[in-house]
Amino acid sequence: MNLTLFDLDGTLIPNDSDHAFGGFMVDIGWADGEAWRARNDEFYAQYQAGRLDLDEYIEFSTSVWRARPLAEALAARERFMAEVMASQLLPQARALVRRHQEAGDLVAIVTATNEFVTAPIAEAFGVEHLIAVDLQREDDGRFSGLVRGVPSFQAGKITRVEQWLAGLGRQWQDFEQIHFYSDSVNDLPLLERVSHPVATNPTPALEAIAGQRGWPLLKLFA
Repeated sequence: MNLTLFDLDGTLIPNDSDHAFGGFMVDIGWADGEAWRARNDEFYAQYQAGRLDLDEYIEFSTSVWRARPLAEALAARERFMAEVMASQLLPQARALVRRHQEAGDLVAIVTATNEFVTAPIAEAFGVEHLIAVDLQREDDGRFSGLVRGVPSFQAGKITRVEQWLAGLGRQWQDFEQIHFYSDSVNDLPLLERVSHPVATNPTPALEAIAGQRGWPLLKLFA
């Protein structure tokens, strides 16, 4: 069996789901208009530059929806999937995932976006295994705004994949080939760890690294 891992934002979808969900919070009137949107954009720029403080961003990005009753937050997420994300789930990305599934690969999405935002996206792709940033919950079930465990961000993606594999009774060396598709230099640690890194819709920084190292390039989106 082979193992295939996919980053999500910018890789399987052309937008960033976390950033887009923040924008959606503004659009539906839950967040404080342009000031909140500007702060959201600032965090996104930090992520693209590889210098995001993830804990700070998680507290900020979840602050609006986690203050609402959970049923309201879930309803807003459903609207987000229908109104924003449905158009981002493109046939060529679905076909890539399906090709690896039909080949018998063990497939997972490994993303630095939190589980609340990404769970329905992974489901829409038909991917059973999602490794996302886990969020702590309070005793009443509400999300706290804190990260639980190791975040699946930068080198943390390696740790989280190893933990996930261990839970399945597997380890890296069980697989003949391990593919990882990603667009971002934030994922360089995991790209360097696998046998078959694929720079997918890469940022200029990652495209330059991929060119130096002879990694294949894949452009799923124009």
